[in-house]
Amino acid sequence: MLVALLYSVVSEAIAWLNLDGTSVKTLLTDIPSSKAVNSGLFPAIVGTLWVMGICIFVSFTVGVSSAVYLEEYSGRSRIAGMIQTNIQNLAAVPSIVYGILGLSIFVAFFVMVAPGSDGKNVSAAGLTLALLIMPVVIVSSQEAIRAVPSSIREGGFALGGTKSQVIWRLVLPQAMPGILTGIILAVSRAMGEAAPLVIMGALSFVPFAPTSPLDRFTVLPIQIFVWISKPQEEFHHLAAAGIVVLLIMLLGMNAFAIFLRNRLQKNLRG
Repeated sequence: MLVALLYSVVSEAIAWLNLDGTSVKTLLTDIPSSKAVNSGLFPAIVGTLWVMGICIFVSFTVGVSSAVYLEEYSGRSRIAGMIQTNIQNLAAVPSIVYGILGLSIFVAFFVMVAPGSDGKNVSAAGLTLALLIMPVVIVSSQEAIRAVPSSIREGGFALGGTKSQVIWRLVLPQAMPGILTGIILAVSRAMGEAAPLVIMGALSFVPFAPTSPLDRFTVLPIQIFVWISKPQEEFHHLAAAGIVVLLIMLLGMNAFAIFLRNRLQKNLRG
């Protein structure tokens, strides 16, 4: 049923746009324009890749490290219990609140470290989205670590391994497929978010693709929102095509993560 729905959406978008080789190339390689026939998604595609790259790197490193600390090092202390409760509560906070937080913290930080800049760059956006999905990454990573049998830890200690060696060489490899599953779900949410980035100042018109973490940017959800807000029907067709491009990018990233997860599971079984 899902495949049939996806096929229907793609077919409808192609029918609306009358896409041929030239118009597809224009859509994927040109910058936005005031004329629908000349408008493209290239800056938004590159901006999305930059932002999601930073988001995935930060959320993975910080989220998994936090999960390891909470599960393996913190014990049952009162402070750890408070942190755990706050993490679970943060998972239900509306995304627009994270946009305000990103504007107050990350944008202000980059204004201080880069005089003359307004701080509304790719890095601030990536860190904001990483903060948005961090609770999901931490909770799912904790569950994956908790699911590793205690016999694996005991066997590592029996062979003379230290706590850190047992965690990084035995526990985490066993938990990694579950951790990747949680990251797939979290990234899928972050990739379609527009509200936090609008709040923190993402541009609706960018005539260039970002080339560094400190460049201004736009992303696919914002470009789609701008096009669908215009009165001309041609821009609505472009928005439909932009949704298809966003969906294809999301499916591609998820497919790579699922391939990596399955590869890890196969290695563990072997």
